[in-house]
Amino acid sequence: MKNIYTVGQVNRYIRGMFRQDILLQGILVRGEVSNVKYHTSGHIYFSLKDQAGTLSCILFAGNRKGLTFPMKNGDNVVCSGSVDVYEKGGSYQLYVREIRLEGAGLLYQKFMELKKDLEEMGMFDRRYKQPVPKYAMKIGVVTAPTGAAIRDIQNISYRRNPYVQIYLYPALVQGEGAAASIVRGIRTLDEFGVDVMIVGRGGGSIEDLWAFNEEAVARAVFECRTPVISAVGHETDTTITDYVADLRAPTPSAAAEIAVFDYRKFVSDLNMIENAMKRSLTRKTISAHGRIERYRILLENGTKKRLVAAKNDLRYYRAHLAAKSPSSLINEKRRFLADAQIAMSDTLKKRIEDRRRLADEYSALLERRENDILNNRKMRFGILIERFRGLNPLDRLRQGYSYVCDENGKNIRKVEDVDIGDAVRVIVTDGSIMAEVKSTEKNS
Repeated sequence: MKNIYTVGQVNRYIRGMFRQDILLQGILVRGEVSNVKYHTSGHIYFSLKDQAGTLSCILFAGNRKGLTFPMKNGDNVVCSGSVDVYEKGGSYQLYVREIRLEGAGLLYQKFMELKKDLEEMGMFDRRYKQPVPKYAMKIGVVTAPTGAAIRDIQNISYRRNPYVQIYLYPALVQGEGAAASIVRGIRTLDEFGVDVMIVGRGGGSIEDLWAFNEEAVARAVFECRTPVISAVGHETDTTITDYVADLRAPTPSAAAEIAVFDYRKFVSDLNMIENAMKRSLTRKTISAHGRIERYRILLENGTKKRLVAAKNDLRYYRAHLAAKSPSSLINEKRRFLADAQIAMSDTLKKRIEDRRRLADEYSALLERRENDILNNRKMRFGILIERFRGLNPLDRLRQGYSYVCDENGKNIRKVEDVDIGDAVRVIVTDGSIMAEVKSTEKNS
């Protein structure tokens, strides 16, 4: 009679077969993630699938450090681990130890890692952001010479201000050598002395935009003394350059709107200010004339009343003159009338002079405030110049340091970067020195 086995014995036997297979104990499996579930225990349950089938997987909480990105359904990944049997359920599954993304997902992971590193260095800190000048006339643009981005920037810029000057550095914005080309463009326009710089291109996939996620480009933007506006892709696209730049624009057209001031609005604002000043001056002049006219009317009325009173007094004195001859009293009254007229005239002149002095004081106060604002802006600009002058790499060279690179311009940082006989370039403050590696010595 044949042996009869229990279910547990069969599952245990199959599990032993799986564990004896060396291939299944250290295997890499590629597939698309589906049915992912983050359990409250910390374990992650999911499946890998392709056109041929599905494989159940589990990543225990203790191995979560092997997952460096937020995994979701649809991710294309490669999982490393071992295949084993779950005796209680009678099923086999992949016990995952590490997961890595493939294709665009891998680029996204690299993007997040670089973003984290640069953020920790402080390169995204708003303290280092430079203000974009309000009335820039020299606009530098680093982009492809034949793309839609430069056409959009030119159309918007010349429509807003026909007198603006655009300086294009024709850079590669995609593919091999694009990052180095963008870096050269930023540094060239920075040395040229433009007022503001636009760095960007049109939209595309993460692979198309990857040059703007390179650390070299991020450092060039951060070290640039000229304010930089990042305009990479469409509004939904985000690159490392966007975080480092002094200002991010959703599109190249929006960057031109920000960088170039509207000349017609500028002229209109000036005319409005001029008209407002004229109206204010006219109101003050009319107000002063009105006061003078009121004073004149009061003076005339007062003089008429006094003349009437004087005539009445004169008639009274004349009535008594024949009997008493009061010539001295008449002379005294005449002197009183003359003094009153002089006092009224002096009062009117004094009030007019007070109003004129008040108008002069307002004018002087306005001029002082304008000068204070201008001096304050000059002082802030000087502080910013000194601050960014301290970031100039040439200062390091003048202190005795040098920059060493190979023939292709790649920086040499370690002994392992060169071999005996390699040619190297040593860059100093006034030029460069070509040298050959005779020997190397590594620090112990």
